[in-house]
Amino acid sequence: MHFKFLSSACLWCALCGVASASEGGLDVASNGYVILCAVLVIMMSVPGIGLFYGGLVRTKNSLSVLAQCLMVFAICYILWVVAGYTLAFGGTDNALGSFVGPLDKIFLSGVSPDSLSGSLSEYTFITFQGAFCAISSCLIVGALVERVKFSALCVGIGLWALLSYVPLAHMVWGGGIIDAVFQPYDFAGGDVVHVNAAVGGLVGALLLGRRQDLDKVSLAPHNLSLTYIGTGLLYLGWFGFNAGSALIADGSSAIAFLNTVICPAAGALAWAGIELKLNGKASTLGMCSGVLAGLVAITPACAFVGPMGAVVIGIAASAVCVWGVRGFKRLTGVDDSLDVFGIHGLGAIVGSVLTGVFCAPALGGVGFKGDYTSVLGQVYGQSMATLCSIIWSAVASLIAFKLAALLCGGLRVSSEQEREGLDLTAHGERAYNY
Repeated sequence: MHFKFLSSACLWCALCGVASASEGGLDVASNGYVILCAVLVIMMSVPGIGLFYGGLVRTKNSLSVLAQCLMVFAICYILWVVAGYTLAFGGTDNALGSFVGPLDKIFLSGVSPDSLSGSLSEYTFITFQGAFCAISSCLIVGALVERVKFSALCVGIGLWALLSYVPLAHMVWGGGIIDAVFQPYDFAGGDVVHVNAAVGGLVGALLLGRRQDLDKVSLAPHNLSLTYIGTGLLYLGWFGFNAGSALIADGSSAIAFLNTVICPAAGALAWAGIELKLNGKASTLGMCSGVLAGLVAITPACAFVGPMGAVVIGIAASAVCVWGVRGFKRLTGVDDSLDVFGIHGLGAIVGSVLTGVFCAPALGGVGFKGDYTSVLGQVYGQSMATLCSIIWSAVASLIAFKLAALLCGGLRVSSEQEREGLDLTAHGERAYNY
């Protein structure tokens, strides 16, 4: 994440009739900006990802997906304020400082309305970062739907947030070992959010096993209109996700905002074009998937590459993710139900690697980071950071879901419950009464 705190009068302040604080104090304009961005990121989880996923499953499981996303959001936000924040952003002055921060702010101890994080209220920073933890955790739901036990999902993803998300946030954004050693660019969470969640989903799906109806009956989405609405909410919320990560309304947030518009647009066009070539028709689901692939891929790059670089990243990510949802499942045999790894994992890998290319000044980017002086060096740093994220997430996710299975009597519902649908068997409800 790009941390940049400036204390200067801005257009937004002038329009609101408010002056920024003096150097070293609370910048009320930036604070208000990040609060609004936090609202947008929270909207991505509730209701954005819930509707996106909910429309893709069968009718008998649609409410269960909404319930799962809501509960995961709630659990992980509480865990964030209890311990996640201090472990992720508490500094490096402790024995394990390369991997996690100290526990000096556990239960938000010592944080008050007067506490500052740079020029923001610390409460604002906590809220914004908690929204990232929550949406990352909700992404995993899509890999496990239609056969996961509700209690096991809640426990497993809660443990994943503490064992995988929090340490990776520290290692990449909080001064930890990945940033120190490999110096990657990750503006808003290519590795921390998307690669991390995608690997968690893949591990969970592998442990759960395939749905019993897979390849036997139609598993077509029951309501693509809901998925389209979810896509729109995610697209809108992503502006808070990416542009908000500048933590101030400045030039970095402006280019992040623009790139977050055009990269998904390029992704949608590319996916539609590929489908026209392969199938003779461009599907609504394909265009929504292209938007999502572009949003994921631009996340690490959005403030570091120029607009034309963003267009290329969107096209490349869409092409790779088309294979991700078509070929990856056949290659691995893992029933990643809603293609979390195929889009979030592969899209983020493409975006992270290409950040190292298009950050080059000759290609319209901001330049290389730290000790790197060439595209080859920066691509190496990006690739190694992504590889470390994959390995860490895989190990942490395996531990989290194994513990959840032990604590909850297994990860999976019974065959009878799976056939009847999780709406009724887990929640006693129906999405549609007809």
